[in-house]
Amino acid sequence: MLYRIVSKIPHVLFKPAYDLYESYLFEKVKSQPEKIPKHVAIIMDGNRRWARLLDKPPWYGHFFGSRKLEEILEWCRELGIRTLTVYAFSTENFRRSKEEVKMLMDLFEKKFKELVHDERVHKYGIRVNVLGRKELLPRNVREAAEEAEKATRKYNSYTLNIAVAYGGRSEIVDAVKRIVEDVQAGKVSKNEINEELLKRYLYVPNMSDPDIVIRTGGEIRISNFLLYQIAYSELFFVDVYFPEFRKIDFLRIIREYQKRHRRFGK
Repeated sequence: MLYRIVSKIPHVLFKPAYDLYESYLFEKVKSQPEKIPKHVAIIMDGNRRWARLLDKPPWYGHFFGSRKLEEILEWCRELGIRTLTVYAFSTENFRRSKEEVKMLMDLFEKKFKELVHDERVHKYGIRVNVLGRKELLPRNVREAAEEAEKATRKYNSYTLNIAVAYGGRSEIVDAVKRIVEDVQAGKVSKNEINEELLKRYLYVPNMSDPDIVIRTGGEIRISNFLLYQIAYSELFFVDVYFPEFRKIDFLRIIREYQKRHRRFGK
């Protein structure tokens, strides 16, 4: 509630303090390079509620959410965070209104096509992976996603994983089905099946586990996101709608992560 009240005060009044605090946090985070996460995952929640707060239609929130993702990708690059995974559209999201789903599909197609020609993607060597049940996507969206993957396949400096038509349970089920097929075909022995082998059958084979999972929007749940990969991830839930998510918020989370002692069950 306090955040909502403060957010209505003109930002220009706070900008000098924000800038100073942001610079301070940035330097504190950078002073511990060995504790900067290698992989950050984000559940980008709150686009529609943010738009509703402004008396705008859902597409308005989703559009500015896509702009915010571009900012976050730049923040990650500045800090040396090599992998960013974002939850853009779940399999359950297909249950939304036809109008909203179509608007989102059009936005995905547009953004995937932009990635192919984005100078920053090629300058910094950002590899794009689209993970999920792509067969559920309209053909034009699927082809645009595959083109973005193809255009960046040779890069390995940074990785952007975009989860679209994705569900964590579905990913595990699909992996198990493929393993069963390979066992039946004699390509894999049942004695070879272990955690490492299963990871090779996930949507992005051998993707590193996220160090941090951030969910914006105030909800405290995982919503079927990367269920296999986040067993030991540090979880952060923030009461800020995704389009409002600031660099200060991001740096605070990284700073808190650096203070934690990860025991991995030990």
